[in-house]
Amino acid sequence: HVSRFVFGEEPVRAIGVMESDPQMGTDRLTSVILEYPSGQCIFTCSTQMVPYQRAHFHGTKGRVELEIPFNAAPDRPARIFIDDGGDLFGASISVEEFPACDQYTLQGEAFSRSIREGSPVPVSLEDSLNNMRVIEAITRSVSSGKWEQV
Repeated sequence: HVSRFVFGEEPVRAIGVMESDPQMGTDRLTSVILEYPSGQCIFTCSTQMVPYQRAHFHGTKGRVELEIPFNAAPDRPARIFIDDGGDLFGASISVEEFPACDQYTLQGEAFSRSIREGSPVPVSLEDSLNNMRVIEAITRSVSSGKWEQV
């Protein structure tokens, strides 16, 4: 979802590798490349590794790093690092902080408000279906060992 949001477009193909838990049979480590019309997204997702999260976005004029982007702590500010790329050691990095909040409560409240007021839900059914198309392409790629169309 994040890369689709950032690119503002849908990926055209995917390739991935996955390691499954031998007892539960569920995915525990997955690495993926998504090819978009305007770039690439590379990510690794794990459910059984040390808890660490970062999202990095690299461009020709700098980069942005999100600290703990997917389940930020409710008791500390969320931080975004912005680097203009002018220094190899990050001397030009600026940090933006956002006040601590319970993101799951905010999500629940936004969904509830949509139901009560009859307004669009925060994440559309179309967006959810597009996420599933990407996940299915990754799963097919894991089985085939090849790039798969999304």
